[in-house]
Amino acid sequence: MDAQAPPLTSSARELPLAWANAPAWRILDTQFDSGHAFLAAWQAWQDDPSRPRLLHYVALAPVAPPLANLLSRQAHNPNWAALLDELTPHWFGLLPGFHRISLDDGQVLLTLCIGPTSELLRQQHFYADTVYLGSGESGNTDLWDTWTSKSLARCCRRGTRLWVSQPHHSLLTILTQCGFVFEANDAIEQQCAVFSPRWTLKNTRNAQPAEATHPSTCAVIGAGMAGASVAASLARRGWRVTVLDAASAPASGASGLPVGLVAPHDSADDCKLSRLTRAGVRLTLGEAARLLVDGQDWALSGSTEFRFDGSHNLPEHWSPEGAAWSLAIAPAPLNDSASASAKSETQAGGPAIWHAHSAWIKPAQLVRAWLSTPNITFQPNAQVSTLTRMNEQWVLHNAPGQPLASVDRVVFANAIAAFSLLQQVQKDFPRDPLHLEQLPAVHGVRGQLSIGRHADTQNAVFPATPINGSGCVIPQIPTAEGLTWFVGSSYQPESQPPLALEQNHYSNFERLQILSPVLANHLKSQFEGQHVRDWINTRCVTVDRLPVVGALGDAQETSLWVCAGMGSRGLSFSVLCAELLAAQWSGEPLPTEFNLAQSFNARRAAKQEAT
Repeated sequence: MDAQAPPLTSSARELPLAWANAPAWRILDTQFDSGHAFLAAWQAWQDDPSRPRLLHYVALAPVAPPLANLLSRQAHNPNWAALLDELTPHWFGLLPGFHRISLDDGQVLLTLCIGPTSELLRQQHFYADTVYLGSGESGNTDLWDTWTSKSLARCCRRGTRLWVSQPHHSLLTILTQCGFVFEANDAIEQQCAVFSPRWTLKNTRNAQPAEATHPSTCAVIGAGMAGASVAASLARRGWRVTVLDAASAPASGASGLPVGLVAPHDSADDCKLSRLTRAGVRLTLGEAARLLVDGQDWALSGSTEFRFDGSHNLPEHWSPEGAAWSLAIAPAPLNDSASASAKSETQAGGPAIWHAHSAWIKPAQLVRAWLSTPNITFQPNAQVSTLTRMNEQWVLHNAPGQPLASVDRVVFANAIAAFSLLQQVQKDFPRDPLHLEQLPAVHGVRGQLSIGRHADTQNAVFPATPINGSGCVIPQIPTAEGLTWFVGSSYQPESQPPLALEQNHYSNFERLQILSPVLANHLKSQFEGQHVRDWINTRCVTVDRLPVVGALGDAQETSLWVCAGMGSRGLSFSVLCAELLAAQWSGEPLPTEFNLAQSFNARRAAKQEAT
């Protein structure tokens, strides 16, 4: 292996000059290989005191590059050791599709896209500032055809600079026909072109990528996981965010859950929900590792899911990358990390799946960490009742009519209350349709946890890690009362009369009997003697069980947005939804494929009718 650092290419040397005074920079690399170009760009960003606030790097690769190939970069450049140390924990489960990896406190965002180049380009929804074509050491630019080049052109704005490594004459001809104008250049290593077509640009997609909005002031209504994650994502991009909540403290609603389990969703056909959940879990785990205290606020514990339909429900030809997420547990444990949980398979009487990248998290701690992000002001005891317009800004008022905040944009992230408040806004501003009829219907669902202390139970009967499948058991959680276990949760529509606490505890116990008969037998006396505590709150659930994220008006500069309806998947979806909303505001690459992102579109009812 060559230990001498390769010289920086012309494209890497140009970056500090190119992105000077820009709020963000978006690079599209069509051949990631072992990451040389990415590491060079990341290092250039770190070294530049005038760097943009955000660096977006979208990299395409036919298959996931092995971690060993990535680590080999350190031998070429020892200065990259720290970068690789930060990147390595994220290098798992890289199945076909998009993978958003947040680095450098969320200021460097790598979106690694695995699959055929032409398909990946069609799923992009942003305009790149810089394009590397075949920038990797094995880039094969002679395989590009006209259709792939047209897909690339749709990711470019006028002025986008393209760098291509040692191109064939036929490729230069195709790129020129697609609107790229090559500069006179005697260099052999790279050719540079500028996207400057002679014709008027037209975009054949359903919707053009949004133009970046200059950061200004924003109000987020709701200080739960949805609101706090949105506020943090926007604040990292320079927005001055006021978070208002009716309660006296953040995470006072469903996000006040004492502890929750974040885990992948598996399906035999690897459906949209499965892919979206993996994308969301990856982002949530990254935020937890960045912001929370390991072992106190969260832990990458892994979890075991039991299936009671007789099937593991994994895709038939599950790849090694998929097994990094979800692994069918054989009668003989496959590894040490899964063995403790696998022992309870016989207790549940069904097949089981080990989720290595699963974690227990205290949501309220994550909410507080997000709200501590610079540029965020939290305003408690601030129940928004009406909105008015004054000098092109929205003024938010409480019930007595006192102003709470005056801002350019508003995000409704206060669960069920968001939809009733939006009805009031539409009534007050009938000439500005919000198309609320295009939002999916929502309803409230009550949930109750059953809680007990480990000091009152034989700890040997508890699984070593969380288990779920019929309800959920999360053991060994540190709390002010000592190590605590959690069983639940009940699920009752708010439209029905509330059940007594004892009935909900019994419902949790019944599911526990299915999930782990041995543990249920040991906890029976505590449930029967009513020695378990409870936590109750209401989730906001959409009719299709997916969140709603997006603009509510028709104008390009619409100023009213919504991010709500997380249901039971707030830990899985809140960060993904926040990054999706922020990307639309900032003209950034989406955190997932365009067609998957449309599943969260707030006004998806209209799109479904159109199809």
